[in-house]
Amino acid sequence: MGAGHAHAMYVHQHSPVHHLAPEVKIVVTLAFTGIVVATPRDNLPAFGAYALIIALITFIAKVPPAWLAKRSLLELPFVATALLLPFLTSGPRVDLLGLSLAVDGLWAGWNILVKGTLGILIALLLAATTSARDLLLGLDRLRTPQAITQIALFMLRYLEVLADEARRMRLARVSRLDDPRFLWQIKGFASGLGALFLRAFERGERVFLAMRSRGYTGRLPTALHAGSAATARQWAGGAIVPVTALFALIIGGYQ
Repeated sequence: MGAGHAHAMYVHQHSPVHHLAPEVKIVVTLAFTGIVVATPRDNLPAFGAYALIIALITFIAKVPPAWLAKRSLLELPFVATALLLPFLTSGPRVDLLGLSLAVDGLWAGWNILVKGTLGILIALLLAATTSARDLLLGLDRLRTPQAITQIALFMLRYLEVLADEARRMRLARVSRLDDPRFLWQIKGFASGLGALFLRAFERGERVFLAMRSRGYTGRLPTALHAGSAATARQWAGGAIVPVTALFALIIGGYQ
């Protein structure tokens, strides 16, 4: 249980950002995102500064820009919403490239697009530089309720086990000429999901009883507490990001 588990979003590198304590990175990400959300939509210099901050973090963390661009495609639904707002919003209009667009819609679309993009990029950088175990460790050090961190820890540990069992069940069905891709075989597919759920529930009970028999009292003694907490130097280094963003917000407001 104490072994590190790297999630699919993690980019293994040796950089100052990767070696930063996870609780510092979590707080920095939340603070930076809060500043971005609080920025007025017409404060263009501030948004430019935020983009430069993210680019600098990406360079220091040695995260490939192509990796970041590919994963950021998950915001496409928000991009579609932002593109539709100038056509759907009422009010004063402006002609752009032969199209009549609402001014308020343009600002609203820009607001969604720029804040959503910056928020997703900083979240992706957190995921790329912090393993799943370290994320849970950081949340625990930040006094996140134990029920949340332990549920997430067990989910992380046994998700791979359940996925492997689901693959074996599917292979057994296919070997018996039962192809779950066809609509009329949805009943068999649902039955397989039900069986997997029951197996997972039974496994959870057995694991819990085994833990109780070994003295489990509601808190894991070693899984989330290995290593040292963040130092004052790490907190000071991490604070550079939100402080710089806040400075850009203030300065940009005077432009």
